Amino acid sequence: MSEAERLHRHLIGQQGSRRSLNTPALVLDLEMLDRNIAEMAAFASAHNVKLRPHSKTHKSADIARRQIAAGALGVCCAKLGEAEALGEAGIQQLHITSPVVTPQAIARLIELNGQVSDLMVVVDHPANVEALDAAAGKAGKKLTVIVDIDPGIHRTGVATPDGVVELVRKVVGSKALKYAGVQFYCGRHQHIVSFAERKAEIEERTEYLKGIVAKLEAAGLKPGIITGSGTGTHFIDAKLGVFTELQVGSYVFMDHDYNVCDLRGLDRPTFEQALQIDARVVSANHAGLVTVDAGLKAMATEKGPPPILKGAVEGSTTRFMGDEHLAVIAPEGQASPGHGEQVILVPPHCDPTVNMYESYHVVKGDTLVDIWPVTARGRSR
Repeated sequence: MSEAERLHRHLIGQQGSRRSLNTPALVLDLEMLDRNIAEMAAFASAHNVKLRPHSKTHKSADIARRQIAAGALGVCCAKLGEAEALGEAGIQQLHITSPVVTPQAIARLIELNGQVSDLMVVVDHPANVEALDAAAGKAGKKLTVIVDIDPGIHRTGVATPDGVVELVRKVVGSKALKYAGVQFYCGRHQHIVSFAERKAEIEERTEYLKGIVAKLEAAGLKPGIITGSGTGTHFIDAKLGVFTELQVGSYVFMDHDYNVCDLRGLDRPTFEQALQIDARVVSANHAGLVTVDAGLKAMATEKGPPPILKGAVEGSTTRFMGDEHLAVIAPEGQASPGHGEQVILVPPHCDPTVNMYESYHVVKGDTLVDIWPVTARGRSR
């Protein structure tokens, strides 16, 4: 039994029970989550593109099931460990978006390939192709691979168009690998706040991708799958019509970093802030400033302190006060939250925030309705 279940299982179904949670608590608004999933599914259907959402955001088998039930092909996993955790929980359609290269990791990958019905993994180097081919050949089941293309980030992916063609040829010439397509993920572009600027940069990168696809087609190596995109560029990418599927992730939660981006050129949020952190005022000894119990250990901090969703007057700000504490500062002349009162925060960056928690506290309104495990928490190997 998890700590969250030990502390809070008895609260499930009790009206208003959210206010009885021990804090800080990672809270997920179920109705917002389901509306976000439905909105992206409807968008994809309307634009004739498939969804393969990225589970690195939620690391949850429960959420993956809801996405697949809404029409997703399956889910992406950033790491082999995430894929193993979701596979163990019964998710059968998995794509690993980072290369798996060491002998010990390849052995685990091949084992997973024998356990789930639909597994794909990226490759970006000839030596990796050879190693995967040899391991899959010994196991007796073909492994499906996607060739990763570097969009200019220099993180992973083949660096040149000719290099992509050569690596695809190597995959096609292997005995135990199945060539499925290419991956092109413009991670740097996802968080450009201006829609016009983001659109211009993605259009330029898409022309680069189209040139590579044309080279592959000319060589008789047309990719069946062209996968990539993300929450920040899904609207633009779908309109450009090159991707066959979208690797959207954060749309299910909408952290602050994405919420300030104009995702569809409408100058308003598209998705709802379903992921929240409940905190409580634990010290209130200074006019205009109180301290809550959610500090550096309660959320990812590289995007700055969290905005306040509820529980403080409009215009209130926050400032980190150490590992366990956060200051809530009211505008001059305004009252701060009272001693012991609830303050609801928006995570600045959802993916690493989720990895800090063992469980989601799933709510409808102010009522706790379930507790879901963060299935792949810490599974980064």
